[in-house]
Amino acid sequence: MLILTRRAGQRILIGDDIVVSVLELEGSRVKIGIDAPSGVVILREEIEARPGEAQSGANDDSRDGSSDGADGQPTVRGSKRNAA
Repeated sequence: MLILTRRAGQRILIGDDIVVSVLELEGSRVKIGIDAPSGVVILREEIEARPGEAQSGANDDSRDGSSDGADGQPTVRGSKRNAA
């Protein structure tokens, strides 16, 4: 496991086509953004850990913010759309 320290506004590059950006720090919470090709499936660990639900979420392109979690923030499931 590679462990990195980043500040808000800094990015991590993975290969040629995946970028992880640290967007905001709020106390012990970190808001990150992930830019990846649409074929790359990215799931939160707690979503993948639920049997049956991860499979249905893997094909759901809801990262555009169209579905909100309990905290009002967009729920991350399925493959990533390229940001403009």
